Amino acid sequence: MREIIELDDALSNKIAAGEVVERPASVVKELVENSVDAGSTIVEINIKEAGLGEIRVIDNGKGIGEEDIVSAFKRHATSKIKDEHDLFRIRTLGFRGEALPSIASVSRLTIVTAREGEDGTKAVLEGGKLISHEKAPSRKGTDITVSDLFFNTPARLKYVKTLHTEIGHITDVANRLALAHPEVSIRLSHDGRNLLHTNGNGDIRQVLSAIYGKNVARDMIQISAKSLDFSVSGFIARPEITRASRNYLSTMINGRFIKNYSLVKAILEGYHTLLPVGRFPIALLSVEMDPILVDVNVHPAKLEVRLSKEQELKEFVTETIKQAFKKEQLIPSGAVPTPKKKNVSFQPEFKLEPAEENQPKTEWRPPAAPAYNKEKLPPAAEMKKLYDPVEYEPAAQISKTNELNVQTIEKSEEPESTAIDEVEETARQKERFPALYPIGQMHGTYIFAQNELGLYMIDQHAAQERIKYEYFREKVGKFTSDLQQLLVPLTLEFSVDEYLKIKEHLEELQSVGIFLEDFGMNSFIVRSHPAWFPKGQEQTVIEEMIEQLLSMSKIDIKKLREEAAIMMSCKAAIKANRYLRDDEIQALLDELRRAEDPFTCPHGRPIIVHFSIKDMEKMFKRIM
Repeated sequence: MREIIELDDALSNKIAAGEVVERPASVVKELVENSVDAGSTIVEINIKEAGLGEIRVIDNGKGIGEEDIVSAFKRHATSKIKDEHDLFRIRTLGFRGEALPSIASVSRLTIVTAREGEDGTKAVLEGGKLISHEKAPSRKGTDITVSDLFFNTPARLKYVKTLHTEIGHITDVANRLALAHPEVSIRLSHDGRNLLHTNGNGDIRQVLSAIYGKNVARDMIQISAKSLDFSVSGFIARPEITRASRNYLSTMINGRFIKNYSLVKAILEGYHTLLPVGRFPIALLSVEMDPILVDVNVHPAKLEVRLSKEQELKEFVTETIKQAFKKEQLIPSGAVPTPKKKNVSFQPEFKLEPAEENQPKTEWRPPAAPAYNKEKLPPAAEMKKLYDPVEYEPAAQISKTNELNVQTIEKSEEPESTAIDEVEETARQKERFPALYPIGQMHGTYIFAQNELGLYMIDQHAAQERIKYEYFREKVGKFTSDLQQLLVPLTLEFSVDEYLKIKEHLEELQSVGIFLEDFGMNSFIVRSHPAWFPKGQEQTVIEEMIEQLLSMSKIDIKKLREEAAIMMSCKAAIKANRYLRDDEIQALLDELRRAEDPFTCPHGRPIIVHFSIKDMEKMFKRIM
């Protein structure tokens, strides 16, 4: 008796639907991608009951011919590929021939379609079976209605979440498709309520405005770079604009939105120390590459891809983002905008609002003289010693640390085009970090400084953390023979498994300045350390660096050096409640200005916040 049988098409399609149609959002994705492949310039998505009641997608694409309408719902029937060679150069979003039969097998589906100059065709399917097929009046394009999703597979309904959750997934899919194809006008509505409307003019920034809001879109930084294999473009948010999850990171390859851990990691590494722990940016990354270098046929829903030069692309993306930030002044505004009602309607034109008439003009004056007397500054040698990253030690150590918690604040929704704006923009273009004149200190924690652009508030601990981090980052990456011998060697004892792991990675520890010698059963001895280790913190630094190595599941020397530099900078930096003299403040500001990235500490917290003259005048109602 035969045990192996061939499954019929209906059952095969239901099995395929389990992979392709996970939830209503999957249906939206597949149908809209088909519309894009058909050359549509307008795609309308109407949803009822979070997609479980009805999903209707209407486009103005080339449509399906009468002779092809039945074949379109057969498994593995496609117009996108002809032979196996086409699999290696896929430029369309759909090609597997699984979407339509899979969707039809778990729903009641109606399709009305027509090619230009031809009669329209209507087909009705239920559970994958053709119920009727007839001619029908129709304009050019395709109109598909999917009703009662999962009506014949009740087990699948158990995995469907709340209506609110499913609408969120549908909106997310529509947003990413709109970002991947700004040349297509995508309109999404749920139970008659508009959720998304892009105008399809090809301007990605307008799509960003429709999705994330005008203020966020205006402040995003455009990136663009090319190599022999890749062309990278997109937009990245400034570090002060963050979210609590990675969901706002959108990655596209050859017009297809995908999920790729390496690309997301590359974006985050591009931000590096500019982001606070646990916060993520808004970013859109689009990669164009030879289709032969990417395999999109590794996932039924085509969400995951395999890249043949993944590491090269990752490094290229990271470096592109880093270079983009090096050209920008990343000082956030400390002004609180006036609350306004959120306008959810789509703005067809992306432009700044005009300035109000009869607005009082501000007369500019030279910046005030510094609050310190330059003639009383100590000699250059003493100034160097005063703020040398190694030599400087605070006069008093106070355990309590007051950290500045700056909220992420978006800019005001109604910027005025005034002379103030022009002066500020010119200054930003001239230098990333402006010259500042100290005017005081608050609670021994925050420094106040000024220049012609307004008032600046600086977290002194975060500022010196950045200075020392860049110093230690350079030192920890170089092997040094300048060692400080310990009068009393340090003995370290470990468990058997820890001892064996450390012994296996002695060379990695030496590369970050930790020199261990075997010293009996499960223990090591330390006789010396690099002379640049933070004064008074040497033993703690050595112990914590060994702990970092032990906590790594996989030893990454680059990460080990990075964490060592961050840890040493934190321990060596001046703490809060430490009052500084005027000359000490000026020395700190000068050091900060010379830093490579002077805007955040190594943990991503902001160092400096700016209150412009315009911000101050708004606060005191001198302008409205």
